[in-house]
Amino acid sequence: MLSHPSLTRRTALQAGAVGLLGLGLEHLKPLRAMAADRERSGRSQAKSVIYVFLSGGLAQHESFDPKPDAPDGIRGEFGTIATKTPGIRITEHLPKLAARSDKWSIVRSLTHKSNDHSMSHHIMLTGRSDAPIGFNPSAPKPTDHPSLAAIAGAVTRARNNLPPAIVLPDRIVHNTGRVIPGQFAGVMGHLRDPWFLEASAFEPKAYGAYPEYEFDHQQRDYKPKRQAFVLPDLSLPEGVDGQRFGGRLGILNQIDAQRNLLDSTGNMGAFSHSRADAVSLLTDARVRKAFDLNHADPKELDRYGRNAFGWSLLMAARLVEAGVNLVQVNLGNNESWDTHGNAFPHLKNKLLPPTDKALSALLDDLGERGLLDDTLIVMAGEFGRTPRLSTLTAHYKGPGRDHWGAVQSLWCAGGGVKGGRVVGSSDKNGAYPATDPQSPENFAATIYSALGLPKTVAWTDTENRPHHLYHADPMPVM
Repeated sequence: MLSHPSLTRRTALQAGAVGLLGLGLEHLKPLRAMAADRERSGRSQAKSVIYVFLSGGLAQHESFDPKPDAPDGIRGEFGTIATKTPGIRITEHLPKLAARSDKWSIVRSLTHKSNDHSMSHHIMLTGRSDAPIGFNPSAPKPTDHPSLAAIAGAVTRARNNLPPAIVLPDRIVHNTGRVIPGQFAGVMGHLRDPWFLEASAFEPKAYGAYPEYEFDHQQRDYKPKRQAFVLPDLSLPEGVDGQRFGGRLGILNQIDAQRNLLDSTGNMGAFSHSRADAVSLLTDARVRKAFDLNHADPKELDRYGRNAFGWSLLMAARLVEAGVNLVQVNLGNNESWDTHGNAFPHLKNKLLPPTDKALSALLDDLGERGLLDDTLIVMAGEFGRTPRLSTLTAHYKGPGRDHWGAVQSLWCAGGGVKGGRVVGSSDKNGAYPATDPQSPENFAATIYSALGLPKTVAWTDTENRPHHLYHADPMPVM
């Protein structure tokens, strides 16, 4: 698995023993220079994006593209409800979002050609439909396309001492230990991997199960012992106040002047950026507040939901407010939205209610803080689900839907999105796009546009070759 540059234990101690969710400095990604932003207060004119990724694949029929007039084997068990927008109906289990449809829009015609989890993850996390050279469905490769988060981290400007892009609350890892490709920097080089804020405390054998729901689609009877959402510890070491810490930094700076002679390897440069970032996290009150949910208003926690969904989206809102350009929120590790069987009770009782509550709270919260107009929120999975129900009697008591890349529904709001709109449509069975098909490249272009990136922007690989970001036009949601 790709990893960040390693620093020695002595280095970690010198920098102040930062504890990030149980991780040390060796897990901090070397960041680009932030000096120009450190004296700034408030937000710049740059735009932000929150990408909510539903690993496993959200069923379009059971969410934003119901087919109430389809035959029994296609329609499904859920009813539909009217939204605030005349003519738009969605599943009955998203009532809070239905009441806010004037703030969001749906793309019902997002399509690609893969039905494989790994390839489809790679497609929707990178915004590229083509398979990279040497693609391995079981592990990330340095030849993979770079993730959207890695690109945002590389080409957007850091603000307020924070990385330009952060992924939380987990890397996407299958319970077999398979690390899903498409999450990392790939051909950009591992030094540009996005910054992962790993915040969920799961038992290793149940990695990916949401413990507060005692639910995992592959370990249906497992109840993990720990049910905590681990938060960062950004405090200074005991007995070290700001003045003493500053003194230590002065000594370190003298030592670093000598170490610069060794910078030709590139490792010391990585060290310097990592140490600068660690110091920023320790000393900037705005940064610490962005990560600290332990002292959040209980009403705010209740508003979002005291669970992985709520905590993750609340933290995403805080990070955007603090100055992060792109926050990717992985909701459903171990492919929890992969509802092959028992789909209707799992969606009704475990997955849709916390999504409805947390996403509605995010809309309201960003709106009240004056951040929604400058923050695009998008939600999608790696693919949709088959139009026809199936029953895997050897594994599940009830029916579900299988993998289906041909069409899925994408939800979006904020960042200039016109509310109460539907872009594209699927056919009568929800199987294929009927009008205005949209590609993963259109989806990626929408994110780049929302970040304020012009079509001329390119990133360079390790051989200094330019790679343009845009491979299509943005989706017509603005």
